[in-house]
Amino acid sequence: MINTTSPSILITGATGTIGSELARQLSAKGIAFRALVRSLEKARSLSEPPGGEWVVGDFSDAESIGKALDGIERAFLLTDSSEQAETLQTGFVDIAKRAGVSHIVKLSQLAASPDSPVRFLRYHAAVEQKIKASGMAYTFLRPNLFMQGLLGFRDPIVKQGQFFATAGDAAISLVDIRDIAAVAAEVLTGNGHEGKIYDLTGPEALTHAQLAAQLSDVLNRPIQYVDVPPAAMRQALLSVGFPEWQADGLIEDYAHYARGEASAVSSAVQDVTGQPPRDFRSFVREYAAEFS
Repeated sequence: MINTTSPSILITGATGTIGSELARQLSAKGIAFRALVRSLEKARSLSEPPGGEWVVGDFSDAESIGKALDGIERAFLLTDSSEQAETLQTGFVDIAKRAGVSHIVKLSQLAASPDSPVRFLRYHAAVEQKIKASGMAYTFLRPNLFMQGLLGFRDPIVKQGQFFATAGDAAISLVDIRDIAAVAAEVLTGNGHEGKIYDLTGPEALTHAQLAAQLSDVLNRPIQYVDVPPAAMRQALLSVGFPEWQADGLIEDYAHYARGEASAVSSAVQDVTGQPPRDFRSFVREYAAEFS
């Protein structure tokens, strides 16, 4: 087990949805950790979680990352899926190796492969290979589509009773980010996870029409899923500020979903944490206020 008194864990992506949930869960376990933030201003705007300490660093600044990794045994690796993600993450691996980090836990993605037509899945596979080649111990967490991703459609769900995507009628085994964080917390604090790849899914695969039906049932008002052409979804993403590279990557991602390539259900959440993964209906109940 990891020492609970002095930080030997570093969380990157600490202010995002998964990173902040991971910090909360480590705090609840009484585990000391460092949480990487990009600026002092960002750190000052946040409250340090119990047992955690903010450390300032930028993936593009090797010196700052080296300082953040000083004395760290296990690192949780997560960045935004930007055009620079592969470069930044592989650079982090090199710095972690030099700093003496023994184990990297990387947040990857279900079906990561160097041969994938999806750019996100290719870059995750490239970073995974870099970590394997480094000689450090590794664990790769490969989650499916996040349930919390539906919060991005909050406005049309609230105002129009609709949400839009290009998933067709394919079933997807969505996963709750709280379950992803729970697996990460177990891997970062326990033993026996070295060299493992965990596919993280919910307990069932649902189509977007079935998601709409469960939303309707729980919220007690009609919610409709509208399947739109990829070009229309791409334009919508660009109109709300997504960079072209990222927008095109999301279109590729949804084509992957629409081909039925993300429907498999894994037992990894329960295997690692001892608790069953949350189902979508439970997620909607807990987040009902967000959709009202």
